Amino acid sequence: MKGVAMPETPSSSSSWSPETQISNWIKVQDDLKKRLVTEDVFSWSLPSSSQERDGGGGEGEKKQVLRYVGGVDISFSKQDPSLACGTLVVLDLQSLNVVYDDYFVTRLHVPYVPGFLAFREAPIFLGLLKKMKEDSYPFCPQILMVDGNGLLHPRGFGLACHLGVLADLPTIGIGKNLHHVEGLTHFRVRERLEHGSCNELVDLIGSSGHSLGMAMKSTLGTLKPIFISIGHRISLATAVKIVKLTCKYRVPEPIRQADIRSRDYLRRHQHVISC
Repeated sequence: MKGVAMPETPSSSSSWSPETQISNWIKVQDDLKKRLVTEDVFSWSLPSSSQERDGGGGEGEKKQVLRYVGGVDISFSKQDPSLACGTLVVLDLQSLNVVYDDYFVTRLHVPYVPGFLAFREAPIFLGLLKKMKEDSYPFCPQILMVDGNGLLHPRGFGLACHLGVLADLPTIGIGKNLHHVEGLTHFRVRERLEHGSCNELVDLIGSSGHSLGMAMKSTLGTLKPIFISIGHRISLATAVKIVKLTCKYRVPEPIRQADIRSRDYLRRHQHVISC
């Protein structure tokens, strides 16, 4: 565990112009979206299909089996909402034990604007990923789960897409609540899942006719689904398979552990950080 309290960001809320900033953000999103990859582009294979995929002829080069799955989440102080703790965890896929965690604490002055969460949170996660790479840790994530949406987003480019493109990592968006995009509603999704069994999936097809993600009952008896969407360099089918491999509870373990540890770290260090 290598938590560090970071200084305040140089920008200030008094200099923040919503109209100008949102216009700039839209341009950045549109540019990044051109680099988005929505199919499987990675050098590893899934554990359940490794023999089949490794044994296929052709080049005779075996793929490394997926082992390290990362998760990122951010928590905010109840006493000071501007104080945020971003967390990166990496889990061993076989055991689902945490093999690495790190923390980045800072004050955020850019307010939350629906549809543009990435501009508030992505820099924290990018910093954590960069630090891990520079320190040459052996547990670098081969794929990253993000507490936020990917394609399932009002502009089709959520935090998971944004972070994946900038980090050049396969990413999966994990939503705990449903974005009401293209006519999708909680009521319609819950109605289709109501009589389902564990791990039942509902394809989230919007009014455009395109699939934006999957709603999944991840554990037996859960009343609330999670919402899986493509982030970057992964297909929806593969994303769903990986999420299933990491669910001990409703929320996939990489996200659950990042959430638990982020809140705990902030609670234990808040008196030092606030001084």
